Amino acid sequence: MMHARRYVLLAGIVSATTRFANRRGVYAGRRATKVHVALYRRSGGRIGGRIPGRRHARILLLDHVGAKSGILRTSPLMYVDAGAAVAVAASKAGQPRHPAWYHNLLAHPDTTIRIGTEVRPVRARVAAAAEYPDLWREFVTMTPDYEFYRRQAGPRTIPLVVLEPR
Repeated sequence: MMHARRYVLLAGIVSATTRFANRRGVYAGRRATKVHVALYRRSGGRIGGRIPGRRHARILLLDHVGAKSGILRTSPLMYVDAGAAVAVAASKAGQPRHPAWYHNLLAHPDTTIRIGTEVRPVRARVAAAAEYPDLWREFVTMTPDYEFYRRQAGPRTIPLVVLEPR
């Protein structure tokens, strides 16, 4: 029981710190990722599967292989449903460059995601221009932070990636 309380407290601290940094245009990225992934896996997504205070903000774990390194990595990402698929936003909290996982998926589109305890094999593709506005609206509805990220990104268009079952 004591370990569960520590995990919840640690998850809350990581989440609050990351959100605080992201809202100020600081990408917390790798600093928070390892803890988040470990808590998510250990709890089957009960810890780290949602953003506290954002009821609709759900998180998955995306596995991806380094485009240059070939190293398997895992990133926790917010997602929205896209029919039988799910979509993720390569926002990087509005930083001027795309996140590494985006480049990795372009190089190696066949991968897996974990939603809660379920592992799904998926194929990644960049959202088509016709589907982008509806998907973007879903992200902004989930959390208005995405509009801030779009403004922060300047001329960079934030790509949306659709992860389709395979």
